[in-house]
Amino acid sequence: MGINTSSKTISTDQISCDGTLKITLALSASPDISANPVDIVLILDRSGSMSGTPLTNMKNGAKTFIDIIDKNTDSLSDGEIGLGSKIGIVSFSDTATKDTALITSVATLKTSIDSITAGGLTNHADAFTKAIELFDPLSTNQKVMIMFTDGKTTTGPLPAPIAAGARAAGITIYCIGLIGANGIDISVLNDWATDPDSSHVSVTPDSADLEQLFEELANNLSKPGATNIVIDEVIHPDFSIVNIQPPTKGQVNFIGSNTIQWTMDSLGVFANEGTTLVFTIQHTANTSGLKAVNQSIHYADTENNLVFFQSPKVNVLCDTVIYPEPCPPSKKVTVEGCEDSILFDLGDVYLESLGRILQFDVNVKNICPNKRTALAILLDEVDTNGNSHSRGMKIITVPAHQGSSCRDILVKCIKFIVPEDLDVSGGTPTSLCNPRNFKVKVLANSLDRDFECCS
Repeated sequence: MGINTSSKTISTDQISCDGTLKITLALSASPDISANPVDIVLILDRSGSMSGTPLTNMKNGAKTFIDIIDKNTDSLSDGEIGLGSKIGIVSFSDTATKDTALITSVATLKTSIDSITAGGLTNHADAFTKAIELFDPLSTNQKVMIMFTDGKTTTGPLPAPIAAGARAAGITIYCIGLIGANGIDISVLNDWATDPDSSHVSVTPDSADLEQLFEELANNLSKPGATNIVIDEVIHPDFSIVNIQPPTKGQVNFIGSNTIQWTMDSLGVFANEGTTLVFTIQHTANTSGLKAVNQSIHYADTENNLVFFQSPKVNVLCDTVIYPEPCPPSKKVTVEGCEDSILFDLGDVYLESLGRILQFDVNVKNICPNKRTALAILLDEVDTNGNSHSRGMKIITVPAHQGSSCRDILVKCIKFIVPEDLDVSGGTPTSLCNPRNFKVKVLANSLDRDFECCS
């Protein structure tokens, strides 16, 4: 049956700027369907959340699956599934229905799929129950369920015990999940699926991927396991690989800081078999945003199995990172004995970085006689995303005046120095030609009521 499922998942969807996350690659494979007839039940979600494009994409995926099984069982696209294999359809919402028995007619199966309409809640327990009822317990065929769903259970009993009973009876369960409007609990799909969980579950947030996931599963069910497997994984340059756990099958070679190669002699040649590889990566750049964790991943084997790995993304949160210029080295100066003055040559000094000076004047209104005023000026720089970054604060005491009435006081020449190495404008680093955006806040408060100098 070739490679049945493949997946790439990450342990979290958000990390800090220098944070880490685990990546899990998983594969499962089984022997050839042509030499080992299989009874397959497609369990298809038709709850209300599937309306529109998701339902259309699911139907296309299920029909593509049937066409591939038709051709690969006897090398003929003749509308009849050959060599003893059969497919049945169960669909479900509030309750499940056995839309077809286990049959070989491609046309009948497709007509059944085309007639599915969306509406109602999600009853996974009844779906598993109806699917189990389709299998002949006396049949020697391998038994496979493919559960497709886009949401959580919203009606009916708990499905997990029913799925566990199916697995105990020798039925292999695969799950294809679409992250729909109501969300999906991947841990629940893992609980339903045959072990190892990660290699029997494929999840996507995009219904456009469904046809590819169904196609991959159908093609790989038709092939005789996999031999001479090579997986080349290149991590995005913003990340580095910091740890690799030994895989459950095969070996891994570490090639540089962001590349690994996973090789296996065989998988699923004699029996259903799964394997996983877990490794840890760390974000090493200083930029925020939603980032794909891998730059590329390539799969190859002797049987030319088609393998699709998801491209998960993680949201990286970075504060602005400033690397200020180092302090200059100190020069030692000693005053000897009773010397009350010395002359010491400190040598040459050079400008360390470019910068600009901002100078402000502010007119403080209605300061009354005999009252000192505290004046605070706060300077922030605004980056390209609208975020503010502090560039300094000046506190000034405005002296009291002795006039006969309240008056305005003009405070002049309030200076701030803004080095170019703090530029967050996004332009050319250390260029004096970059436009830079600032915000200034001014606060003024009276310090006392009746200030007078002591006589």
